[in-house]
Amino acid sequence: MPKDQKEKPVFRARPIPLLLLLSAFAPALAVAAPAAAPASVPPAKGLQPSDVFDLEQATDPQLSPDEKFIVYVRRFADIKTDRRYSNLWRVATDGGEHRPLTYGAFNDANAVFSPDGKQLAFTSNRDGSAQIWIYWLESGQMARITNLTEGPNNLAFSPDGKSIAFTSFVGSKGPRIVSDMPAAPEGATWAEPAKTYDRLVYRANGAGYLDTGFDHLFVVPAEGGTPRQVSRGDFAHNTTPRFTPDGKALVVSANRRADWDMEPLDNELWEFPVDGGEPRQISKRQGPDNDPALSPDGKKIAYIGFDDRYQGYQVGELWVTARDGASAPKSLTAKLDRDAEDPQWSPDGRSIFFRYEDHGRAFLARVDMDGNITKLAEDLGSSASAYSAGGLFTVGPKGGVAFATSDSYRIGDIAYLPPPAAAAKRGGPADPPKPRLLTDVNADLLSQRTLGKVERFETPSKHDQRPIEAWLVKPPDFDPSKKYPLILEIHGGPFAAYGPHFDIEKQVWAARGFLVVYVNPRGSTSYGQEFGNLIHHAYPGDDFFDLDSAVDAVIAKGNVDTDELYITGGSGGGVLTCWTIGRTTRYRAAVTVYPVINWFSWVLTSDLPSYGVKYWFPGVPWEHTEHYMKRSLFSVFGNVVTPTMVITGEEDWRTPISESEQYYTALKLKGVETVLVRVPGEPHGIRVRPSHHISKILNIVGWFEKHRKPADAKI
Repeated sequence: MPKDQKEKPVFRARPIPLLLLLSAFAPALAVAAPAAAPASVPPAKGLQPSDVFDLEQATDPQLSPDEKFIVYVRRFADIKTDRRYSNLWRVATDGGEHRPLTYGAFNDANAVFSPDGKQLAFTSNRDGSAQIWIYWLESGQMARITNLTEGPNNLAFSPDGKSIAFTSFVGSKGPRIVSDMPAAPEGATWAEPAKTYDRLVYRANGAGYLDTGFDHLFVVPAEGGTPRQVSRGDFAHNTTPRFTPDGKALVVSANRRADWDMEPLDNELWEFPVDGGEPRQISKRQGPDNDPALSPDGKKIAYIGFDDRYQGYQVGELWVTARDGASAPKSLTAKLDRDAEDPQWSPDGRSIFFRYEDHGRAFLARVDMDGNITKLAEDLGSSASAYSAGGLFTVGPKGGVAFATSDSYRIGDIAYLPPPAAAAKRGGPADPPKPRLLTDVNADLLSQRTLGKVERFETPSKHDQRPIEAWLVKPPDFDPSKKYPLILEIHGGPFAAYGPHFDIEKQVWAARGFLVVYVNPRGSTSYGQEFGNLIHHAYPGDDFFDLDSAVDAVIAKGNVDTDELYITGGSGGGVLTCWTIGRTTRYRAAVTVYPVINWFSWVLTSDLPSYGVKYWFPGVPWEHTEHYMKRSLFSVFGNVVTPTMVITGEEDWRTPISESEQYYTALKLKGVETVLVRVPGEPHGIRVRPSHHISKILNIVGWFEKHRKPADAKI
């Protein structure tokens, strides 16, 4: 980090309002909410593009062993450096004390408590590179305990608090060079040498071209010292390790197959002796076994997985197995038909907390060993978009839960669910505890903004009458007597889901006077395995009718100018944007953001080659050419007349920039009005630099404003 950034730290302190009851929550799941800070100036019409720099997110809450306070990660952006940072904050579970533990233009994250609650281990780049730091809660002092050449991740304290396990990259020798280069003469300056690759995946979105090597397990003394490598071999071990209760072994999920690059999902549970002995494989089946969690007595392991059938979408179930292999694995959520995530044992070992998503919303639940599920809280999440994502939580030794929460008007805050109350004096059952909302990190900004109202609706698909769920964002000053232009925004994935979550982009567009509709068409997750697989080997396809039906449903409400329809989406949403304008001319303008145009070239240039040919297609493209080309956008390209902007990041390896360039060039050759927007240094998503995110938002809405009816055009 540059020296001037250290000398001028970025520090955000915000007033902590009083706690109120959030009446919008169901009574059994209510969250006590801080009130909004009083506005000192008249509220703005709506969210402004520059607010990207001011909005913050609270996420990754860690509950102290005594359950008296929570440490969480607070993310923010700095307008001077155009960078995103994060610090650690502390808030009391009774809603009291709320203050920063760290501050400055650094990336502090991955915090974990020591078993006695006196120390906090975390990662930080505050000395110039990512290292492990220790923070002493009583004194407020902190110190760096590692000097790693590669950054640490996935921290975990040993049961006695004397060691910390983590993962870190270990370089290895690259493929053998056929011939040696001659040595450069003394004083000569030669070009950077050529790089050779021999693995299927040699570059990754967000990381670029990969160095040769793998993530491995390490253990380091909590007081500092030399880390000891625990795992070895040409395999990746990049999930959080779990110490066994005696501290002698680590349980992780890893793919240690010889053909791991061709079977990317086939992780198994492994146990690695901390002393460096041979690992022991615990699970064995075709399919992923992820997120292991050890029962308090260390005899059982909970994990997430499924029997792999090479389908596009497969529901992850919560399983329990004996650590010693004495009993067969048992699924506890087989009847749920929703993805279970992040299993964590209750203190008494009789049940397991987990997260799942339903109809675009995330819920906290608990399941007992008989498969009985109890819903505990709703609206988990921490995201700046409508995607149903995040919702990290931790379970305390007393059974309380700290979790991140969000809704249509809240990006991400921290809530606490107290442990079950003691039984009533007369021996009756205790009332179920209610979550308390402890933070309101954006109260100061949002008290000065009038956000667009978000309304849920459902409509039957004109294809087969299946119910399709969608949400409509209205302009902040919406007038029911007026008609407005409408933007259809489509989610990516395609196996993903939108929900009633705060979305920066949609709120900014609504503030510019647009209605914005977003939809969960067939193939979206959180509606069950059958609905998700309606697009298996058939995407893009009938999802067009679901999207079209949602637009018709909004028009039927009577507030849409039907001559002012616009369409956009990113990634899979970019695919469906191009698919839609190839099948209808009802949209005045379109913006496709980092789409896939040619599935043949995508499979051979993206960072997901084996996943593409095994899960999204019936095989490799040269054996199924007709299938690939039928689903590529050129199959409907001849019908496109809609003015179209194409936006992509120059370092996108998920949907490589060559896909966008193909579509742009084809539009030019066809004579369709088009522009290509290339964003330097950005991977998939275009959110690394806040100014680039703003540019993406404004390019999309600016293109639509340019193509409005002559009387309404802004450009």
